[in-house]
Amino acid sequence: MKVAFAGLGVMGFPMAGHLAKAGHEMAVYNRSADKAQRWVAANGGRAGETAAEAAAGAELFILCVGNDADVRQVVSEALPAMAPGGVVVDHTTTSAVVARDMAALAADGGRAFVDAPVSGGQAGAENGQLTIMCGGTPEAFSKAEPVIAAYAKATKLMGASGSGQLAKMVNQICIAGVVQGLAEGLHFAKRAGLDPQLVYDAISKGAAQSWQMDNRWKTMTEGKFDFGFAVDWMRKDLGLVLDEAGRNGAALDMTAMVDGFYAEVQALGGRRWDTSSLVARLEKPPKTPGEAEA
Repeated sequence: MKVAFAGLGVMGFPMAGHLAKAGHEMAVYNRSADKAQRWVAANGGRAGETAAEAAAGAELFILCVGNDADVRQVVSEALPAMAPGGVVVDHTTTSAVVARDMAALAADGGRAFVDAPVSGGQAGAENGQLTIMCGGTPEAFSKAEPVIAAYAKATKLMGASGSGQLAKMVNQICIAGVVQGLAEGLHFAKRAGLDPQLVYDAISKGAAQSWQMDNRWKTMTEGKFDFGFAVDWMRKDLGLVLDEAGRNGAALDMTAMVDGFYAEVQALGGRRWDTSSLVARLEKPPKTPGEAEA
């Protein structure tokens, strides 16, 4: 299939690489042109100087960019250049509003749009093991799914346009709670004088087990926070969640609290630390009795 991919960051670069390995005719675009050239040198295909140039004649145009405004710009540029009946697949985590707007824009031009945010982080992208939550028509999904399966372990159509983004918001809500619980558990274990490794060995075999525990307990203990999804990105995502909750009336007290905790991590210099760095705000030296607030 003739495929174009825009956004060659830590996620997009390997995702596009999987598509090239799967034998698709690839064109890529990146705002920093040198990164697109590096991708072509490693994977073949061609680099477009603009999103429209990359999308020229594409049956599938895939993007993984930064935020709502980036999606609006890139999709608006690419749509007219695509093959008639083509499908846009957006892996960016955005608002559901943008997903619905882009779906309407695509439909007006005789094309289709699938919002398809991903979970699994950089390692999932590199290993082709992402989970993808999609919103759109069944027809558009059926065209996109066999292609994006090149870097997915699970792909699910959640419903109409915007549903993929809403499902990703549920994912981020759950992650926020799990990581905060893990941070507090680790902090408590240390203060109680327990051996963190022994605690992990015991509780990871029971109801407290989670992916975050299995993959981040040790690194959190060691104060290592360089494993992918950054605090800045998580705060962007949680901002989308809280905005949507303001529209639909969902009560997200825990999510709002954890978002505030991530703001504290940013203030500690952890903007690019990964999300497990919630433990860092708990590891500050305890105040002595009567110590004034800073």
